[in-house]
Amino acid sequence: MSIIGSKGDSALPELTTPGLGRGLRDVLKSRFLLKLLISKELKVRYRGSVLGLVWSYVKPAVQFVVFYIALGVFLGLEQSPGNPKGLPNYAIYLFSGIVLINFFTEALGNASRAIVGNGGLIKKIYLPRQLFPVASVWVSGVHFIPQMVILVVACLFNGWRPSLLQLAAAVFGFVIVALLATGLGLLFGAINVYFRDAENIVDMLLMIATWASPVLYSWMMVREKLGETFFNIYQLNPLTVGVEAFHYAFWLPTTDGAEAIPPHLLSVWLPVGLAISLLTLLLGQFVFRRLEGRFAQEL
Repeated sequence: MSIIGSKGDSALPELTTPGLGRGLRDVLKSRFLLKLLISKELKVRYRGSVLGLVWSYVKPAVQFVVFYIALGVFLGLEQSPGNPKGLPNYAIYLFSGIVLINFFTEALGNASRAIVGNGGLIKKIYLPRQLFPVASVWVSGVHFIPQMVILVVACLFNGWRPSLLQLAAAVFGFVIVALLATGLGLLFGAINVYFRDAENIVDMLLMIATWASPVLYSWMMVREKLGETFFNIYQLNPLTVGVEAFHYAFWLPTTDGAEAIPPHLLSVWLPVGLAISLLTLLLGQFVFRRLEGRFAQEL
């Protein structure tokens, strides 16, 4: 509650409910605290680890090798002289989708557990609660950077010469996925304080995230097998839009240009994906602010 002014003051400060902040605006005003939380999460995560941040390279590398051998080699998704129907430069196609999905799964998984995981700190002092899930998303961004470095190097070795439009599409794709992860992280992070079943729901969402977007397969396979109507519904998934934007920016310039991008990707689906992610962020913040008043008591 705000402190009431002295007797005779003409205007009293506005009364506020204890434990409630102003949403993400408090995060913008608490950038120093955000940096401290990000640093704390990184130190705690790699405490006692020999490799440390190198795990950001090792984990996606192992994931990539497994998927590439299973799908590219065994199931024939890699184009070769004996398999002209496969995707050219399938390794680039696969990895450009994996790095974005890995960012989303790590960001949402950690953000949804951020409030419960920091319960001891939340019960002792007051600071903007949104800082915890937002910090988790930023930590995932730190892990995203080395994977992007590997992707760019691999693309350069395959003749990558992107246009400014393609680079802009990649930025928009990342922003769409980051906003979606933040919104869902706020939503499930708040619900998880009251109902721990939320963690299991998030785990199921993350389990299907890789398969619900064209990371391992081509969008053309979806349209051919399920038809135009279902394909349009499929395109409403912001993850699908983000992955396709990454394919457009990193994979397509390494091919001969014959592979088409999804129809209206830039003119329709990128704006639609951005709008859905923004709505998800607003919903997540609304639910978070409605529930955060009793976080300390529930934890």
